[in-house]
This record gives sequence, structure tokens and C-alpha cells, in this order.
Amino acid sequence: MTATAIPTTPTWAGATPHVVVIGAGIAGLIASLRLRAAGARVTQITKGLGGIQLGQGSIDILGYTPDRVSAPLEAVAAFAAAHPAHPYSRIGVDAVRTGVEYLQQVAGPDLLVGDAEHNVNLPTAVGAIRPTALVPPTMVAGELHDGLKLVIVGIAQLKDFHPMLVAQNLSRTTLPDGGHVTARAVMTDFEPRPNEFDATGLNFARALDDPKTRRTFAEGIKALVNEGETVGLPAVLGGEDHKAAFAEICQIIGAPVFEIPSLPPCVPGMRLNEALVKAVKDARVEFILGTKVTGFTAADGHLVSVTASTAGHKREIAADAFLLAAGGFESGALKLDSHGHPLDTVLGLPVKLPDGVDEEHLVTDKYWGVAQPLFKVGVDVDESMKVVDGGSPVYDNVYAAGGVIAGATRWQEKSGEGIALGSAVKAADAILASLPVVAATGLAASSPLAASAERN
Repeated sequence: MTATAIPTTPTWAGATPHVVVIGAGIAGLIASLRLRAAGARVTQITKGLGGIQLGQGSIDILGYTPDRVSAPLEAVAAFAAAHPAHPYSRIGVDAVRTGVEYLQQVAGPDLLVGDAEHNVNLPTAVGAIRPTALVPPTMVAGELHDGLKLVIVGIAQLKDFHPMLVAQNLSRTTLPDGGHVTARAVMTDFEPRPNEFDATGLNFARALDDPKTRRTFAEGIKALVNEGETVGLPAVLGGEDHKAAFAEICQIIGAPVFEIPSLPPCVPGMRLNEALVKAVKDARVEFILGTKVTGFTAADGHLVSVTASTAGHKREIAADAFLLAAGGFESGALKLDSHGHPLDTVLGLPVKLPDGVDEEHLVTDKYWGVAQPLFKVGVDVDESMKVVDGGSPVYDNVYAAGGVIAGATRWQEKSGEGIALGSAVKAADAILASLPVVAATGLAASSPLAASAERN
């Protein structure tokens, strides 16, 4: 993989600049890491753990335009040109590529493999086909192709995974290349803990971190597999020790094995979230969990501070720049008030509606097919990810990244992580470029990046 340019540590003209990042999804975490890599002081405020653990542990860049996409980065440029209101039109292909490579460096090959140039087709928890770019190594063998023979294994004690549904849907679906797979379903009994009959995926993953337990589990699965079959299992094959657990389970079963994402929260998403949060903490970001931004102070077009509130305590945090990466309606960062007006609940920023849509028509009675206009509501940004209203910055030091940005139907386009990563990198780099550095460092004020650097 080509080394991604990452910020050097410049000599600042004054005190070390301070940046507040609001939110701890993939956009907020990657932005914090990039800012810290450049030497900025970072405070990250989040009311929860972010949405990564609700995802499938894979990275979507662009899956549908609405046609199915096989080369996501190539498609982003054309899609952005055809949709000028979409976030990709301001983010650009280069920032998406940089963001994806930066994430891969942080996460490492034990959590993500693949590249931004190609989509792979994987089965979902209901047996549909999902195009995505980066995937956990535990899912690689599940890439669907003509002639693939699958056995989908369910666990009686695991709720919310239905192997018969997965197998039947996969068997009757025509693949994007016109081929077909054959799939059958089997069920096994396995208690992650004694007398536990309604366990979660996380309970199974933790149980399979134990070598003795996973050997017993894998030996039971081996007896169910026919020659030439690839084994699809629910995504529970280890938690903290998932690399060793997956390798040993594959070795004992003696056939290709892959994980199928479950309903959220999903164990592969939890693994990725845990790794990124740990990286942020190891980078000495001040990570404030369980805290909401409940107020702010501003003067002369400049945001001065935010009020961080937790149970029984409030704290005023002043900073040089602020990055809003708190998500959209799903996280509560955006909401509709009692009159149907969309609002930013964090910093009170102006909210942009889709072109040609008024507030009364954000939700329509066309519940199938066309996405609701509400999904495209968010804050507007310029090419530096600075929040704007009518083209002019709302504040000279407030930026946005991720799901709060207007203009995308992420779940339908399969574009969520690509938007998050590209906007996070672009916002972080713009923030760094806006901060004064001593000329002797050799860093231009417009670009605080080194030509290239390897992550230690």
C-alpha cells in the first residue's frame, strides 16, 4: 500500500493550537488522530461511543449510483460531477483516497483489507448482496462469485441470525456478474456460557477468545461441512483475540470460513471501534465520553468556546477551531422540532434543505423506492469543510465532517464511510493550514503536510 501523507509536527508560532472535535464516529476519530499527528492539542467530546459499532466493520465508499458500482473511487468523480449538492462534490476523490489509506494505516491489516479502487460483494444478515470496499479479513472468503458452494451455519442460542433465510436468499439471487451460488443452511447448538440460551454476538465473541472453547466450537462445525463448501458463520469469531480465534477455527474446520455481519451492534464493528478509540487515547487526545455540548459562546463570527455538560457538571472549553462530527438524525445531532423545522442541536448551525424541497415536504407518503428528502438534510460546507450559510462561513473556525453534512442518502448510496473519511481528512488538514506556524519549519501555511510519511 502506498504511504499516505500525514501531518508532520510543526513549530507553532504561538501556543500549541487547541481543536475541539465533537463526536466519536469514524469521522471524529480519524480527524482527531490526524490533528494529533500534526502536534495539535485535541479535545474530543462525545455523548456515546459513536456509530462504528453499529456498522458491519467494513468501509463503504460508493456502492450504488443508483447502478451497482464495482470501482468506487472511479465512480466518485463522475457521481460528484452529476450531483453538485452531494458532499463528494466538495470532498473530492483525492481526499477520499487519503482518508481510506489513513484509516488502513491506523487500523492495520488485522482489521481491514482491500482497497478503495474495488468493491467486493458480500452477503448481509438477510442474504442480500452488499458491495463494499474495505472488509475485515474474517469476511474475505465470503466474496460471492459464480459456482461458490456455501453452508450457512446458525447457532441455536444466538438470536437475530437466521441461516435458512440467508441461504435461501443467496441461492435464488443472481450475482452482479450473472452467476449464482448454491447455499444450504444447518443449525448447531453451542452455549457460550453454561445454561445461556439467548446470547448476544458479543457474548459468543468473548467466549471464543478462549482457546479451549473455540476448539470445541470448531470441531462441532467441522462435522457439518461437506467437501468443497465455504462456511458462513455469524460474526462472532472472537473479540479481543479475534485474529488467533479466526485462524484456529479455520484450521480446525479445514475449509474456507467467513463471518456474516449480524444485526447491530455487530462484533466486527465493535472491533474496529475499539481499535480506533484506543488509538485516539494512545495519541493523548483528551477523550471525554458521556458528555454533550449544551451551549457555546461566539463573537464577531468566531466561535470562542463550547459548554460540555455531564451529570452534575459543566465545563467551558475554549479552542482555536471546532469540528462538528456528531452525525445526523440517527445520533440526535439533527432533529425536527414540534413544528417540523430541522435543527442542529449541537452548535445551532443553519441547516440546509435539499434543492427544491420545503420543510413541509421533507417526509412524503412515498415510502418505497425514492428516498425521503429528510435524509439529505444537514449543514452545508465549502471545499475546506468549513460550515457555510449561503456560501459564506457561519464562523471562521467551525468545520464539519461525516453524517452531519447535507446532500447524501448514505444508506442507499453505500457512501457513509467514504464521506466520513474524506471530510475528516479535508477538515483536519484545513484546520491545520489555518493555524500559524513558524516559517523555519519549512511548512507552508497552506499545507501542513509532509510529502509523505510512514505511520510509526
